[in-house]
Formats: sequence, structure tokens, C-alpha cells
Amino acid sequence: MRRLRIFWKATPCSGTPSRRNSKRRKSSLAKIGNGGARRSTFAKAGEVAEVPLEAMIDREPVTVVCSEMGWVRAMTGHIDLGRELKFKDGDGPRFTFHAETTDRLLIFGSNGRFYTLSASTLPGGRGMGEPLRLMVDLPNEVEILKIFIHKPGRRLLVASSAGDGFIVPEDDVLAQTRSGKQVLNVRGDTAALICKPVTGDSIAVVGENRKVLVFDLDELPEMGRGKGVRLQKYKDGGLSDATTFTRSDGLSWLDPAGRTRTEAELGEWTGKRASAGRMAPRGFPRDNTFT
Repeated sequence: MRRLRIFWKATPCSGTPSRRNSKRRKSSLAKIGNGGARRSTFAKAGEVAEVPLEAMIDREPVTVVCSEMGWVRAMTGHIDLGRELKFKDGDGPRFTFHAETTDRLLIFGSNGRFYTLSASTLPGGRGMGEPLRLMVDLPNEVEILKIFIHKPGRRLLVASSAGDGFIVPEDDVLAQTRSGKQVLNVRGDTAALICKPVTGDSIAVVGENRKVLVFDLDELPEMGRGKGVRLQKYKDGGLSDATTFTRSDGLSWLDPAGRTRTEAELGEWTGKRASAGRMAPRGFPRDNTFT
């Protein structure tokens, strides 16, 4: 008896999940056609308001204290600046001033660099503070000449011990890194010496030779960085101090007794920038400084 073999081909059932999903996709594509009109649009990105870091810090009064050895701290509140404070053995006060936690502090070193710190990052006043040189990359051989609160829009007079200097906008000296920002170029035995806010219309300089020179502030250039121009000519020695003032108000300084003396007649000491000047008036401080 012969056996009959029957072969058949299996076909996918129309009711399987894969078949149903395929039909649904085709049905959806048929309804939307090419996708229809675009619902989103292209436009120029709007400006994003820049929020300064200080806006995220609670504004509180502090008293910044920096010692002669460079240990800095921020004491809570505005304390009496004449109050006796504790320091390490052999150390003492150097800079003490009122500030707020939202302030930015500028540090000017004898290497001609400016460093920036936020008052909110300073250690508290319970202890002796921390070395400022650990907060910024300030070399051990560099002297801290000035610490003050940054004021936008102000201008600064910077000068070296050799008697070269210029005016720099304070906004241009803000540093973004720990290494600071080089502003006054110095080399060799020359070091940065002067950093003072600019006021008035005249500048007075005094050399180590006790000669005083007064000239118009307009003779001094405004720069962002450099060596500067010669303020006063010296045969021996260099610059001792410099200050800016309003000519009509006269030139003032503290005498040895601590009293303020003002010289209104400045014709004898007035000249052109880079002149030698004349001997200081009688009663001028022996340390050759205006303040």
C-alpha cells in the first residue's frame, strides 16, 4: 500500500501581534500623510540675564582683619576699628576695615599683580584666621601693599619704587584666577610701591631725596598694563610717596604731631611731569609720606 505524503506552507496569521502592529502603523501613516504642518517654529534665542555671584550671597556686615604676617579673617559685624585684637606671637595688625560679605576685595602685591577675593570666603573671626598666601598664589617674597574693597568705575594710581606709574581703571584689575593679574610691570630691584584711588585734578610726588613735585593729573596716561611713565626725575634714590588731590583745596599731609597741615600756595613745587621738583616745605613728615 503506498503512503501519501502531503506538504503545506505555513502562512502568518492575520491575527498575530506583529501583523496587527504593522496594520496600525500603515493606518496611522495614511491618516497623517507627510506629517502635516509643523507645529513648532524657529526663532532667535532670547537674552539671558546675567546674575552676579554676589546676588546669591546673604549681605551681612563684617570687619576684615589682616595681620603683618598676612593672616586674614572676617569678624562678624562692624566692630570698633580701634579695638585691641589678638594675633599670633610676633604678629600684629596691618589692615583693618569694614566691609560686607557681598564685597570683592582687591590685594595689591609688590610684584605689581592684583589678586581678587570674595569677602564671603574669608575665615571667621573666632581664631587667628588663615594665611592669605594660601588663598591666592602670592609668592613668599612678595609684600602685601594694599587690601581694599573694589568699587566699580573708580580709577587707581599705581607706581613703582623707580618712580614710574600710570592710572588704571579699577574694573580692569579684577583677577579671575588665583594667580592674579599683572598690571604694573616691574623687574630687577624695582618693586611696586603705590596704589591709591584717584581724586581731584593734580598729583603730588615726593622722592627719597625729600623733593616734592606737583603736576596736572592729565599728564599721566590711563593704561591697562605696563611700566608707566616717569613721574619724577631722581639723581639718586627713587619714589617715596604719591597722592592725588584737588589743586584748589591745597595739598595736605600729617605733621609729626599728627595734625593735618594744608599748603595752598604750590607754585614753588609745580612743574612738568618727570621734573626734579623742589625740597619739601617746612614741617613735611620725615618719613616722606603724605599720609
